[in-house]
Amino acid sequence: MVERAMLIGITLPGQVESTTRSLLDELRELVTTLGIGICHEKMLAIRKPQAKYLVGSGKANDLIEEARLHDCDVIIFDNELTPAQQRNWEQAAEEKILVIDRQEVILDIFGTRAQTKEAVLQVELARLEYNLPRLKSAWTHLSRQRGGGSVQRDAGETQLEMDQRMVRTQISKVKRELKTVIQHRHLQRKKRMTVPVPTCAIVGYTNAGKSSLLNKLTNSDILAEDKLFATLDPTSRRCPLPSGQPLVVTDTVGFVRNLPHRLVEAFKATLEEAVVSNFLIHVIDVNSPEIDAHARTTLDVLRELGADKKQIITVFNKVDAALNENKHDDLRLHFPEALFISAHTGEGIDILLEQIESICEAEFSQLRLLIPHSRYDLVAKIHREGGVRKEESRDNGTYLVGSIPERLIKMVSPFILNETTR
Repeated sequence: MVERAMLIGITLPGQVESTTRSLLDELRELVTTLGIGICHEKMLAIRKPQAKYLVGSGKANDLIEEARLHDCDVIIFDNELTPAQQRNWEQAAEEKILVIDRQEVILDIFGTRAQTKEAVLQVELARLEYNLPRLKSAWTHLSRQRGGGSVQRDAGETQLEMDQRMVRTQISKVKRELKTVIQHRHLQRKKRMTVPVPTCAIVGYTNAGKSSLLNKLTNSDILAEDKLFATLDPTSRRCPLPSGQPLVVTDTVGFVRNLPHRLVEAFKATLEEAVVSNFLIHVIDVNSPEIDAHARTTLDVLRELGADKKQIITVFNKVDAALNENKHDDLRLHFPEALFISAHTGEGIDILLEQIESICEAEFSQLRLLIPHSRYDLVAKIHREGGVRKEESRDNGTYLVGSIPERLIKMVSPFILNETTR
């Protein structure tokens, strides 16, 4: 366990210092989420990345000395380190100081937050794939001179190969288990999609208020904390719209800049909810100093998932905690179609529901039926398996407006009203 961290952000060629500062601030929040104290921070710029340490050898020694002066037991880089660079840093620190990067911090957070079997397996897979090329550093103490014939391998190589084989075997095992869990979820989703209920996924940067919005829309009480990655598992809830049309809303894992590609890959199954939904609600923290970068990160991940072409409602959340009214005016100019809401107080939620409803009406054809009173069993069946937006009792039957499952179309076809009889 580590307790005292030194954070390092490096401005690489082609980058600007303000971006490095912003990312370092985000790294501080990520590290704090793990409960690790931060004793020192350092920003520096380099002209050319070096293969051994990313920075020059002299600068690496200076940084290690700074970490010792502040009594740090871990150095955390915001920049990605190769396995060799990580190994070189720890050797230079005489293995008394742990050296990790942003990827490992995010992996650790995901590991502590995973709740369902699927999330646990996805995190384990990402961790195994991250650790596989880093195994060599665990066996450097066994690298001794060769003995015996020229074909004999030293103990370090033998043990390393054994460990690599064990990790590869474990990766295969986890992938098989994950495939089974994903297939089960696909079956659940397929069953849900047989009923023509529209679905939407709430997406956005981590800690933008997605879970709070889900709670407000669906009157739920799922976990909604002011923490990064409070939600890892997709959570779906039914949201009754004002017209009576049902809607399934799904909360998804938050995005973050420089999210390790292996984690995007690992959580693609979880993020598939964004791919298969009818439309998306993109939530942005209105008070974030990095709105453009956060919005771009979300759209980049959606593009990678193939979900960027869907209709998106852009929502700026947390207006109740407004920090700068002038900034809000600027955002309204740059995002004229965006909505400004508070998932905490409910401000603007009614307008959001109206927009959701208009999308549902456009996406789902609404049948109008007049079902005889003698067939109230069919009315009950439509209520159970379809989406009823309007119902009224008439002299000659029950008048219904709603979306009907494909398998019931033949059954209700005699009662469908045409334009002239509505």
